[in-house]
Amino acid sequence: MEKIKLLVVDDHTIVREGISALLELSPETEVLGEAANGKEALEMVKKLSPDVVLMDIIMPIMDGLEATRYICKDYPAVKVLVLTQYDDREHVFEVVEAGAVGFIDKSTVSSELVRGIRAVHRGDSFLSPQVARYLVDDFRYESADRRNRDPYAQLTNREREILKLLAEGYTTREIAGLLVLSPKTVEGHKTRLMAKLDLRNRVELVKYAMRKGIVKI
Repeated sequence: MEKIKLLVVDDHTIVREGISALLELSPETEVLGEAANGKEALEMVKKLSPDVVLMDIIMPIMDGLEATRYICKDYPAVKVLVLTQYDDREHVFEVVEAGAVGFIDKSTVSSELVRGIRAVHRGDSFLSPQVARYLVDDFRYESADRRNRDPYAQLTNREREILKLLAEGYTTREIAGLLVLSPKTVEGHKTRLMAKLDLRNRVELVKYAMRKGIVKI
């Protein structure tokens, strides 16, 4: 079986050497070389033609983000698997855009590391469980934050229902009949929803509903 050829890139010598030592124990992988920053990594990719680059993100001289961009552009056959830690998760999406195909938490066990290398080498993407977990947590937080910033998310179901009917041209009395409410109750909902959405009249209300896709032309 032909071994997967690797380049290990990390500015911390003890981390870099530790990862290399672990990978040398696997019958599936061969470490061709090590680099301490992105600039060195580019030089060694050109010289050694590895199959997979294990890339740290935050490094001096040239960081992993910039190095990943160059590698994926100039050496598309080389797969970049990012070595990450909790503190640099904010950079994960940038590195995805740069072309990285996987992420391995630095605290992962060696068997998980080899599994990730194997996956990206055959053309798949890979997230170690730790990375997947904090990315999901970030997504949940950002989604909740977006909902909190969106005034529409603050409307009750009844207010949304009345917003849609108002935008469709129904009068207060007609809405009251459709929803089995009093006209006064409908007017109360209307006043509150327009205040929440910072709308001043029916024209603005209709335009807002069209922008949100609540009603169509």
